[in-house]
Amino acid sequence: MTNKTIEFLNVLHLRGPNIWTYRSVLEAWVDIHDLEDCPSNVIPGFYERLTAMLPSLVEHRCSIGERGGFLKRLRDGTWPGHILEHVTLELQNLAGMTGGFGKARETSIRGVYKVVIRAWQKDVSTAALHMGHDLLMAAIEDRPYDVDAAVLRLRDLVDSYMLGPSTRCIVEAAADKTRRIPFIRLLAEGNLVQLGYGARQRRIWTAETDRTPAIAESISREKDLTKSLLASCGVPVPEGRIVDGVEDAIEAADDIGFPVVIKPSDGNHARGVFTNVRSADEIRELYPLTAAEGSEVIVERFIRGAEHRLLVVGGKMVAANKGDMVSVVGDGEHSIDELIETQINSDPRRGVEHEFPLYLIKLDNYPAAQMEVARQGFTGVSVPAAGQEVMIVRTSNMAFDVTDEVHPDTAELACLAARIVGLDIAGVDLVCEDISQPLAGQQGAIVEVNAGPGLLMHIKPAVGQPRPVGEAIVDHLFAKDEDSRIPVVGVTGSRGKTPVARLIAHLLRISGQYTGLACSEGVFLDGRQVETAEGTNWDAAERVLMNRSVEAAVFENSCRSILADGTVYDRCLVGVVTNVDPELHFGEFYIDSAEKVWNVFRTQVDLVLSYGLAVLNAEDPAVVEMAELSDGEVIFYGVDADAAAIATARADGKRTVYIRDGAIVLASGAKEDPVVRLDRIAMLAGGAAAQPGVLSNLLGAIAGAWALGISPAMIRAGVTPYDPKAPLRND
Repeated sequence: MTNKTIEFLNVLHLRGPNIWTYRSVLEAWVDIHDLEDCPSNVIPGFYERLTAMLPSLVEHRCSIGERGGFLKRLRDGTWPGHILEHVTLELQNLAGMTGGFGKARETSIRGVYKVVIRAWQKDVSTAALHMGHDLLMAAIEDRPYDVDAAVLRLRDLVDSYMLGPSTRCIVEAAADKTRRIPFIRLLAEGNLVQLGYGARQRRIWTAETDRTPAIAESISREKDLTKSLLASCGVPVPEGRIVDGVEDAIEAADDIGFPVVIKPSDGNHARGVFTNVRSADEIRELYPLTAAEGSEVIVERFIRGAEHRLLVVGGKMVAANKGDMVSVVGDGEHSIDELIETQINSDPRRGVEHEFPLYLIKLDNYPAAQMEVARQGFTGVSVPAAGQEVMIVRTSNMAFDVTDEVHPDTAELACLAARIVGLDIAGVDLVCEDISQPLAGQQGAIVEVNAGPGLLMHIKPAVGQPRPVGEAIVDHLFAKDEDSRIPVVGVTGSRGKTPVARLIAHLLRISGQYTGLACSEGVFLDGRQVETAEGTNWDAAERVLMNRSVEAAVFENSCRSILADGTVYDRCLVGVVTNVDPELHFGEFYIDSAEKVWNVFRTQVDLVLSYGLAVLNAEDPAVVEMAELSDGEVIFYGVDADAAAIATARADGKRTVYIRDGAIVLASGAKEDPVVRLDRIAMLAGGAAAQPGVLSNLLGAIAGAWALGISPAMIRAGVTPYDPKAPLRND
């Protein structure tokens, strides 16, 4: 009996850099059973069915490196694990997660493969993986599969779990190759993100930052207070006041003069805002809708012109958009509701998801549009005469870029308004007829100053040039020459990781840096043990990087933690590899060869920054081979001063650490600096020096400290009395 199925044995979420890539991935272990005997070219009709389901697979280049490359592999014959990789990636592409990394590799067990796909978010990518499985099996078994429905479900998951467009554009600007600022998502389903590590971090929540004062945010919510503060500083604002009930609103409108605007005092996103209100009857109709959106209601003068949104970041105007007026033209046959669908909502730029710059218009749930249509004597079912224009919304999406048109005086007024309120990032709303002219000459005014402004209108305008607002916010948070990284040290190897990591952390601490350490003995902050549980896991390590007090961090990375989670940091200043003993790691994760073990540990060297250092054991040939992988400098260490790798490095003028004449030597080329004698080191007393690996671990830690810029004198002072067996501080 045959078993032509694809079975998931396990799915790992590798959240950080891993053996496959620097990015987060899902690693699925799949058993294709008897499909191992059925490559794609021997399954009748499979190619035609799969390409009909996913015609966009033609864009996949695969290893061939050209458009249609994957389809060629399909025609020639490839296996279900490889096909699952591409199908999953394409489903993610169709759901808005474009591009992505993928791999499919067979294990030593027949029919069992590792399928690796880029995972922007665990839940979304896991769903895509399982949908990809179902689609692939449907194509193999000649069954229907609703691709559109699957993509729609994925898009719903994207909206639920992925970063919103405003937050995402900031994160992408931070991670761009020009800045390479690391980030940590602090909420699984929210937009709270940490940029940078430890003491050098900044935080954003959508377009608010940890530099946004709470008092300024509160002021911005109080529209009447905001107007009062702006007016006191000479910023033009529309006159008006808070009202108490419908009749008071009518009285205020009479005092100001119709038309007026009524809006909630503390609302947002224009909910409950009605402009160009022309009569007491309209106030009576609209007042309850406004009152439902806020604690109080404001009536103010209506300003003629179009609404504009000016984005101010760090005291500079960086983008500006204009609102559009939306209308339909009658044909004598169709109702206004029908005309809205054919003339407005048919625009491909309109939709309900964040990716669309313009939203759909439905009279049934748009009171302002209902009012505008009613003023003209119509309802949604009315049929206007051929050629008759019917205004639907006077101010709709502010999705029309006018950044280059803003008059300098108006831009300066917007910046002043943001400063008065106290916001570092502000969306300043103003109304005027011509944004290229000063406000004063056209009776324009600033109507609102908003905290946490949406950025989508500037990222993806319906008309005009997208603006790099994410970059502007990142530049506001981090100066061009400001480092977002604390010194990060990663230590890996088959043996000796823990003592090396602990001693490096000790030397960092006594050098004056508040140091975090996550190792197999727990988590330490500034030498104090705060967690006793195993610390070589993602969650424990991430807590160190999230801590605002941490000025330097040391992480022990086991073979298992790299395979199960990846590393918590994206890059490191110093990467230490102690040794490689392949047989210690055989058995788990389908790791069954020396080459595979070596590929795990090389990850640590791959992550060294270009201005960083790899610290490598010169007496382990497998570790020595890793030197060529380092983007930064290499420091070799070893007990034997005459080890080949040390001799070669010294001849090339490079730094090395070794033992000569009973002393630990720091050498720069031929120049030697005996930093401390072995007989003065407390941890070597009582014959400890003769124990396997003790001296090597000591040298590795000293080399790591030297790589961090800790002076020989400080190394001597820290190493001499150090006792790794001393009771751990947990006070």
